[in-house]
Amino acid sequence: MEALLYISAIIIAVAFVVFVVFLVKTLKSAQRTFDNVATTLEGLEKQMEGVTAETTSLLSKTNRLADDLNEKVMKVDVLFDGIKQIGETTKEFNQSLQQLSAKISRTSSKSQDNVSQAVKWGTALMDLWKKKKK
Repeated sequence: MEALLYISAIIIAVAFVVFVVFLVKTLKSAQRTFDNVATTLEGLEKQMEGVTAETTSLLSKTNRLADDLNEKVMKVDVLFDGIKQIGETTKEFNQSLQQLSAKISRTSSKSQDNVSQAVKWGTALMDLWKKKKK
């Protein structure tokens, strides 16, 4: 019976050695995987630094472009304000001309009788003067 215990102990020892060998292989494989992951992360970190620098530069250029665009829009707004004022001035001038024209029309129609009578008197006086001269 002691032989069975020794054989069992040897089998357990061999099984433990096999277990340890497989465990070592698994841990070495895991270590290689972790090394590859670390290398990949280092490369990714370097790439992210480049992307961050480019993003910062792009953001700066975008801000400058937006500021420039705002300045130009303000200048164009001033131009449109000037054009609007010219339009309003032209409108007011047209209204003044219309009012003047209407006033002249009213005045001429009111004084048309007086003018025709003055022309008749003027013609009559000219005729008298011509007759007297002869």
